[in-house]
Amino acid sequence: MDITKFVELSLGSWRSQRSAHHLAFRHFEEVTSNIDIIALKESDKEVIDLCQLYKIDPALAAHPFRMSWEGETDWDEKEEPFEGTTILVPIPDPDNPKVGRLLRDMGYAETIPSVGQYQITEDGTFVLTTAYDRAMAEEKIWFINPNFRLRVSLIKTSQGSGVVTASFSSETRVLDPKS
Repeated sequence: MDITKFVELSLGSWRSQRSAHHLAFRHFEEVTSNIDIIALKESDKEVIDLCQLYKIDPALAAHPFRMSWEGETDWDEKEEPFEGTTILVPIPDPDNPKVGRLLRDMGYAETIPSVGQYQITEDGTFVLTTAYDRAMAEEKIWFINPNFRLRVSLIKTSQGSGVVTASFSSETRVLDPKS
């Protein structure tokens, strides 16, 4: 698998069930969400703007996409829905299509623009490591089959020496978007 295949498999609508353990707060959280992943063109303004933010030639982008989500959490008693969207632009290494950088207009661990380093392992697992100002995130995503994928995320201290949050998600493709 390379970044092209990974993004192609990821496109579509997904239902996600996530369990997160926030170690600092000694809190266990259950999250359900709907995720939509749609392809963008390298010529889209959002993609060009994100590339320019990092002084990267947009021609180097490969299979950019938008990920949007809405969901519910049991974190507090209000149980208000949450939502968000982010633009993601893979920049593969020209010598190795299994590694590269992933530009994001909004990060996972901190809601700021970020650049992560990705690799796709021999078994097809997408591994993304992103350093932020106050934290480091490591995400692993792999497909059980084209309609079912798993994701593990760790939020670590900025030095990477301690885990702050650990989560596990199972994501099922929505085959009939009306359901």
